[in-house]
Amino acid sequence: MIRTLDLRGSRPSRAQLLELIPRTEIDVDVAIEVAESLISAVRTTGSSALKEQALRLDNVSDYEIRVPQSHIDEAVTALSPALRASLETAIERVRQGSAAQVPPAVHTEVAPGARITQRWQPVERVGLYVPGGKAVYPSSVIMNVVPAQVAGVGSIALASPPQAQFGGRIHPTILAAAGLLGVSEVYAMGGAGAIGAFAYGVEELDLVPVNVVTGPGNVYVAAAKRLVRGRVGIDSEAGPTEILVIADSSARAEFVAADLISQAEHDEMASAVLVTDSLELAEQVRAEVERQALSTAHSERVRTALTGPQSALVLVDDLSVAVDFSNAYGPEHLEIHARSSHELVSQITNAGAIFVGDYTPVSLGDYSAGSNHVLPTAGQALFASGLGAYTFLRPQQIIEYSKDALGVVSSGIRLLADDEDLPAHGDAVDIRFKSEDN
Repeated sequence: MIRTLDLRGSRPSRAQLLELIPRTEIDVDVAIEVAESLISAVRTTGSSALKEQALRLDNVSDYEIRVPQSHIDEAVTALSPALRASLETAIERVRQGSAAQVPPAVHTEVAPGARITQRWQPVERVGLYVPGGKAVYPSSVIMNVVPAQVAGVGSIALASPPQAQFGGRIHPTILAAAGLLGVSEVYAMGGAGAIGAFAYGVEELDLVPVNVVTGPGNVYVAAAKRLVRGRVGIDSEAGPTEILVIADSSARAEFVAADLISQAEHDEMASAVLVTDSLELAEQVRAEVERQALSTAHSERVRTALTGPQSALVLVDDLSVAVDFSNAYGPEHLEIHARSSHELVSQITNAGAIFVGDYTPVSLGDYSAGSNHVLPTAGQALFASGLGAYTFLRPQQIIEYSKDALGVVSSGIRLLADDEDLPAHGDAVDIRFKSEDN
């Protein structure tokens, strides 16, 4: 089912690894033209465009784009006690994990009477997107909303596609999760059009433009986020999910196989990669993948993902090469199953989130670990982080100097301003020492 990439007997350079790593080939540029037309339509005709797109793309008509509070309340009431408890546990744990991401204000006295305060200010308003394609993601409601709330964002809007099977309403569990979190501004809109609506607003819906858009989605959502970046902030251009497992001979093959399958069931383009120095483990995992995939609910989707070029069993001479491979890959999810797991963690530089040990599967992070599951994909972990409270925060410096403290550096400012041929800069300092009012 899954191919083998044998790197034994070699130590590939970073450049060679970047060529070798299996990756889903998704060109967001190919979706730009379509996304741009959808966004343009929303900017021009507002809710009419959103309705037309819902009919054409989601087969939905005669529904309310702005979700009434009564629909949210009904969804909360209809939750089973067990599912509600599971959602509430996830909410509480993500809230605790997100709280650790908010830096305290720091005051620095650079000299007597010269003070700089570093503070972190939340953006005023955010638009959070929750996809509604092959699966339902109430967990993504939690992962988007909770960090924004913890950061102190005052205005939160949420969007998810209308569902034909629910008469044009958003999936009830998504609505229920929003209700449990106290989010009342919810829109039944999806895809690139929803991203455009967040960025530019829709007057007839009283949808005010947001400052930041976050949340996963398909290639058209990723393209839309690229197009509106600059008008609004975004988290990342999320693509199909990916898991990379580093394992040695001590790993449990059935656990590794189950974790590869768990991510492969998301999407036919999902990536599942095992990097190991144990041929025996690789063969055991291959057999387990074949066995477990037969009985999983989405076996065809799993088989397509695992047989694609983006998935592989990678054989290396030792785990130091595995670390190099992983750091070049920059996986969304990295699992480490090895005797020296904690030592290996210290060598990892690029990963969205790292799961250590036999009893820390990615599935835990998807729901109840307290970490966030909105993570960088497609190599973006080499330069970007996952979603967190910090996504909605901006660092600001507050500077306060006394007259004496300014006087200490005034001559230096004069010299620098004149050297840069900006004499008015120096004048703005000098005048403060010529005026008797001061």
